[in-house]
Amino acid sequence: MPENLWMRPERPSRGPQPSFSRAALTEAAIRVADAEGLEAISMRRLAAEIGAGTMSLYRYVSGKDDVIELMVDAVVADYLPEGTALSGDWRADLGAMARQARRTVLRHPWLAPLAASRQGASPNRLRLLEASLRMVDGLGLGVDEMLTLIGAVFAYVNGFVQSELAEAEALRRTGLDLKGWTALQAPFMMAAIASGDFPMVARMATEGGRAYADIEERFEYGLERLLNGLATDLPRSAG
Repeated sequence: MPENLWMRPERPSRGPQPSFSRAALTEAAIRVADAEGLEAISMRRLAAEIGAGTMSLYRYVSGKDDVIELMVDAVVADYLPEGTALSGDWRADLGAMARQARRTVLRHPWLAPLAASRQGASPNRLRLLEASLRMVDGLGLGVDEMLTLIGAVFAYVNGFVQSELAEAEALRRTGLDLKGWTALQAPFMMAAIASGDFPMVARMATEGGRAYADIEERFEYGLERLLNGLATDLPRSAG
């Protein structure tokens, strides 16, 4: 069975010691992925970035999968900036974490699909998990319920940000913003509404508008309602 990356020593005990570190390798990988996407990551490219031989990288990691693990762990640290103390108000703390997580993923778009995938144990993920559980400790919930509550917040953030990034990519690819794209769909939509077969769509067209709201407002609107909903299911003793 493969061994967890974090259980392996960073530097081999035998042979010549490499002249760089996992941290330097991780920084280079994040820099490349931020600029060009995850697909630009290769052992050859990273070796060139840090001025090392390609084979020397394998003294630190077993391959690209290990590099991605290092990248995710490093970036996840930004979900909870060092020195940020919990307020004791679970809604305020979870809300602050959600906002910080969104900002982090927007800075590192390659993280979005990875954040929704299976998460391995790593130092900063464990710190994030520990802090998240502390946010909702004392609410009268069992651990499984606490994990479900936290997971709901992260699921909202991940879903919102992936849509946000997809919209930005569509703008880059087509040159159309949301209003321009909607205008392009308008003739077909109006014909469909005129048929009378889509009364709720017709109502959306006449009464809607939040889709055009500022992106920050949309995020806060959804986050507030999610937290409100979670609060209704707490034990009465939690207030």
